[in-house]
Amino acid sequence: MFKFPEFDPIIFSVGPVAIRWYGLMYVIGFVLAWWLAKARCRKPGSPITAEQVDDLIFYAMLGVILGGRLGYSLVYGIENWLADPLYVFKITEGGMSFHGGLVGVIAAMYLLSRKIGRRLWTVNDFVAPLVPLGLGFGRIGNFINGELWGKPTDVPWGVEYRGEVLHPSQLYESLLEGFVLFAILWWYSSKPRPHLAVSGMFLLLYGVFRFYIEFYRVPDEHLKYLLFDWVTMGQILSLPMIVAGAGMLIYGYRNSPKEPA
Repeated sequence: MFKFPEFDPIIFSVGPVAIRWYGLMYVIGFVLAWWLAKARCRKPGSPITAEQVDDLIFYAMLGVILGGRLGYSLVYGIENWLADPLYVFKITEGGMSFHGGLVGVIAAMYLLSRKIGRRLWTVNDFVAPLVPLGLGFGRIGNFINGELWGKPTDVPWGVEYRGEVLHPSQLYESLLEGFVLFAILWWYSSKPRPHLAVSGMFLLLYGVFRFYIEFYRVPDEHLKYLLFDWVTMGQILSLPMIVAGAGMLIYGYRNSPKEPA
């Protein structure tokens, strides 16, 4: 059993500016995505050139931050937003939604694809393997912040937090949605695959992993369980991803030529 050490979420501050662990995890995620994109774009037939990588990461950052915050405010913090119109800008008082960030990144990649003259899903197939490591480090940030805990447990790897032994569901998500998903997608995308297949694999596996981990994670207090005393908002939002991902894989293998890795 591991006792949670109550990390200070702020690494250091200079005057009114505070550098937080959670923000640092985002920076690490984007730097890794940039590095991986630079490596992948050198392969023959890459749809993204080395010169376009910086634009890609910039657009992705805007999509993640704007989409993630808007998604969280709409789905998980709508009451706070209605009470305070500026709530959406108060990132330190709330969180980020993965599903909102996903929509934001797709919208950003649509704008980028128009700018560089590529098809949207060609760009998305390139981007999908770059995402999971950022998700993994983001969940480590949740763990450091002491948020998004799992249910009480007696497993040997449970974490003692404020008198209770809990599933470290943030670390489960970091492992599956982050590092395992990255390993699978990086291997899968290392060879030419049908158009839509890499994006579909990302949606399918993330949705399955997230749906499963939600059984161990405590739902948001103000939302609780939405159906049957066990279905969470995270599971409801993950189901369309599973269906869409499976559909894209089927369509890709039946109808599309292989894309260069």
